[in-house]
Amino acid sequence: MNQRINIKELKTTHKDSADRFNPSKRIYVRAAYGLFQKLRRYTGAILILLFVSLPLIRWHGKQAVLFDVAKQQFHLFNMTLFPQDLTLLAWIFIIAAFALFFVTTYLGRIWCGYTCPQTVWTFIFIWFEERFEGSANKRKRLDQMPWNFNKIWRKTAKHTGWLLVSLLTALVFCSYFVPVEQLYSDFFTLNSSPFILLCIFIFTFSTYANAGWMRSIFCIHMCPYSRFQSAMFDKHTYSVAYDAKRGEQRGPRSRKVDPKKIALGDCVDCDLCVQVCPTGIDIRDGLQYECINCGACVDACDQTMDKMGYPRGLISYTSEQKLAGKETNLLRPKIIGYGLVLLIMMTIFVVNIVNLSTAEMEIVRDRTALYRENSEGLIENTYTLKILNKTIETQTYQLSIMGLQDALLIGPEQIVVKSGEVLTQPIAIAVDPYNIKEKKRMITIILTKKEGDFEQIKQQSPFFLGL
Repeated sequence: MNQRINIKELKTTHKDSADRFNPSKRIYVRAAYGLFQKLRRYTGAILILLFVSLPLIRWHGKQAVLFDVAKQQFHLFNMTLFPQDLTLLAWIFIIAAFALFFVTTYLGRIWCGYTCPQTVWTFIFIWFEERFEGSANKRKRLDQMPWNFNKIWRKTAKHTGWLLVSLLTALVFCSYFVPVEQLYSDFFTLNSSPFILLCIFIFTFSTYANAGWMRSIFCIHMCPYSRFQSAMFDKHTYSVAYDAKRGEQRGPRSRKVDPKKIALGDCVDCDLCVQVCPTGIDIRDGLQYECINCGACVDACDQTMDKMGYPRGLISYTSEQKLAGKETNLLRPKIIGYGLVLLIMMTIFVVNIVNLSTAEMEIVRDRTALYRENSEGLIENTYTLKILNKTIETQTYQLSIMGLQDALLIGPEQIVVKSGEVLTQPIAIAVDPYNIKEKKRMITIILTKKEGDFEQIKQQSPFFLGL
């Protein structure tokens, strides 16, 4: 059975719909209230709280989350990652991609409507507009008015609020890469480096431009997700949709009039669904890639249905199958496939995290001489150990050798390495040549950490007794 959604010829009926693709067209978003808008606001508030608070959390006296690019150290609570561990980052991106595919196949662009930073910050900026310039109609009239004191102070207050939020956003973002105390102290005492100031300016400007000015332009013309989402949609995907069978023919009427007697559907053509849409589309024209599934039109329409005494759900989260009067299949092959791949990727990621070593050791042989005979008649090989401590505390390691009988370790048996330090330690290994018959043997140098969790790092290297 073909599950693809058929392409429909879109004939726009709303007076403003024909010009909605024009980047210069200003959309005055009307405030919407209801269940889905509460859910969107609470979700956005939780995400913002996490975004702001994570850099402020202390863990063992240090910043819990810090991506120190200068030192090439990435601290995540009790775990410190180095460039050689960044394969984990690739796994995170793969998991995020398949999670997005899975959720989109089931619930459409729910990410865009509830958790996308572009949407969250856009609604924050709209909140400032409503506080200083009033409702959507008042904002529209204000923009059409000539410049006077009232317009100047309202515009100034709004843009000041936008800039303060943008600056705070930039500072919080930069605090993930610069120690938070140093960042804020240097910034507010005017001691920040030119590079840090440049980064703060770029992110402030980007936030101000995207959430204040671009808004739907970014979603419609720049966001790649809106373009490839159709590859994941099918007739069973839940998304915001208008029930045309129930709503048509549209038209205004009195509450006391039975719409069937005047050959009208339940849609009263109030246009509230268009006025509350942040991307300016008319959901009654059908499924459109500009729709971000925020549910604003659902809440607006439900309120109208309540006032008219009609059942809710004229606009709702539904599927093409359900609108056609058929059953929606939740456990379909695409959903199961994405879910299984996501589960496998998450399992591999967890296994990699569990097996992540807290230390690394690299053995570099002395290339100037394969071996030498010392004054006692023993054969010596010289090595340089590079030991990396990937924990947040100073560690003491024990060195040992395996693979040589009665081998003598010339150098420290215990090595102390500070947190994040790469310690270079030269050592020599000596052995009586009568104990080994072959001219080359592979040996194992063992680095053991016994403080806390017992862990061993083993590396092999050749030991030469002759040519």
